[in-house]
Amino acid sequence: MRAKKRMILLISCLFLLLLAKMCSRSQQEEKLQLSDWFNPRRRMDVITTTDWLAPVIWEGTFDRQALERHYRRQNITVGLAVFAFSSLTDQYLDPFLQSASKFFMPGHRVVFYIMADRSLQLPKMNNPLQSFRVVMIDQMWWSNSDVIRMKTLAKHIQKHIRHEVDFLFSMSTNMVFQGTFGVETLSTSVAQLHAWWYFRKPEEPPYERRPMSSAYIPFGLGDFYYAGTIIGGVPTQVLDFAQQYLKEVMLDIGRGFNSTYEKYLNKYFFLNKPSKLLSPEYNWDPTFNIPHEVWYVKIAQFPTNSL
Repeated sequence: MRAKKRMILLISCLFLLLLAKMCSRSQQEEKLQLSDWFNPRRRMDVITTTDWLAPVIWEGTFDRQALERHYRRQNITVGLAVFAFSSLTDQYLDPFLQSASKFFMPGHRVVFYIMADRSLQLPKMNNPLQSFRVVMIDQMWWSNSDVIRMKTLAKHIQKHIRHEVDFLFSMSTNMVFQGTFGVETLSTSVAQLHAWWYFRKPEEPPYERRPMSSAYIPFGLGDFYYAGTIIGGVPTQVLDFAQQYLKEVMLDIGRGFNSTYEKYLNKYFFLNKPSKLLSPEYNWDPTFNIPHEVWYVKIAQFPTNSL
């Protein structure tokens, strides 16, 4: 009888060891290494890796097929939040959504969060992987539209977005997708390099240099200058930025001081290094001549009076 019990115990232990080995192998297969999809040596003409070893995504540096295989196994859902204020909605929202439905995360589930100050009639979309949710903005008494955006975004990330998507991007409305904005952009914390300031001298970007401001970065410091048009990452990371921005801007308002949204953004990323940077190809201003470093424009950002 004892021998039988020992045999059953031995078989159970072997089964548990086999199960643990299978789980470990599965986890190893799911873990994607940077070298599996990113090759910075293919672009020696640009900065492809930061001092803190975060990849800078340029055309030619990444293997999208390797990434697709990984993220399809993960069965991800990606959110895209865009703010549609009355003065911009009619002119910009339709081109944004029409182009995003074609080029933003093709082949993956996408939830578009349209945060608006009035009722909207959205364009008809035929992609079953895409869904749309209109979120009404109820704090329009603020004169600062960036505060309204971040308050609304933070509220809805906490309320439901963090439970609905694996990754989240927040973008400006006055942009039109022109190429694939795909899974190569996904990471824990994603920042967008500014199309203009990337090509300028390191001492020229307009960081907030006034010590009284919460956005202050001392002279001689600063990594890159990031654009305020795109921010992304996992929902909790986007929430962290939104909350930190609101905290700092409120402190400055209370002290009778003011800075810009983009400068607060740059201060945040100076202290909290992004895990992935998007090259200017992902948000190009078409009023600039395209330099030879920019191979393939993914998004064109239009001035708010010219679309």
